[in-house]
Amino acid sequence: MFIAIGYIITLGSIFGGFVLAGGHLAALFQPLELLMIFGGAAGAFVAGNSQKNVKATIKAFPGLFKGPAYNKAVYIDVLAMLFEILAKVRKEGLMSIESDVEEPEKSAIFSKYPKILADHHVVEFLTDYLRMMVGGNLNVFEIESLMDAELEAHHKEEHAPGDALSKLGDGMPAFGIVAAVMGVVHTMESLHLPPEELGLLIAHALVGTFLGILLSYGMVAPLSALHEQKSAEASKIYDCIKAVLLASMNGYAPPVAVEFGRKVLFSTDRPGFRELEEEIKSRKGK
Repeated sequence: MFIAIGYIITLGSIFGGFVLAGGHLAALFQPLELLMIFGGAAGAFVAGNSQKNVKATIKAFPGLFKGPAYNKAVYIDVLAMLFEILAKVRKEGLMSIESDVEEPEKSAIFSKYPKILADHHVVEFLTDYLRMMVGGNLNVFEIESLMDAELEAHHKEEHAPGDALSKLGDGMPAFGIVAAVMGVVHTMESLHLPPEELGLLIAHALVGTFLGILLSYGMVAPLSALHEQKSAEASKIYDCIKAVLLASMNGYAPPVAVEFGRKVLFSTDRPGFRELEEEIKSRKGK
């Protein structure tokens, strides 16, 4: 939503100012210039990225126009679910959650939280470490190191599309210059034409530079920046789960362990202490 608003403001300001200054929008409509810029940038994008990165970027693109995947309601769900799991462990022992971990889709606990259960990566991350906890005595420092290594790999994968978009945007001004140079070459080979026609050809050539810069900084760069922000937000749920599980492994009671997870969240999405406490109490009776 906001990216559409941003595009409208950007394009409205630029083209509106051009019209108010006496310019004609028809002069800026140069489909062949767009073909050279988009075609050159797309080719460089494919050549400069692995098949995996190309697919990941294409897959991530629609999500940029959607709202945030993780908000306060989702974090309350994951913290409440973690509290319920750890409370069961504290009351009945680690082996009591074995069936929940092995088949989360059939688990009475996980089934209460369909939004979390629908997120395959989050469920896999959580159940993998719960399974290790069920398996026997663990060295907390080694588990933390393993979590850090896994999250680092996850972060790199998450940021790859943003890096690819950033490089794509960085290259567009250069392809705009290429399109402009091609237009100048065409103009130079047309010097036999009247001055008014030569002026039109030069204007068309300059549009290439304009479009390359506009597409780069006005269209693609905001997508890259937005993807970076969304990637950082999407990583927080893993940091939250990590903090809760490590606190539990260090011997803290479920309410305290959950508080560790709550504190690592961004302030804009973090539920208040009382808010989370009341929510957990209300769900106990269900």
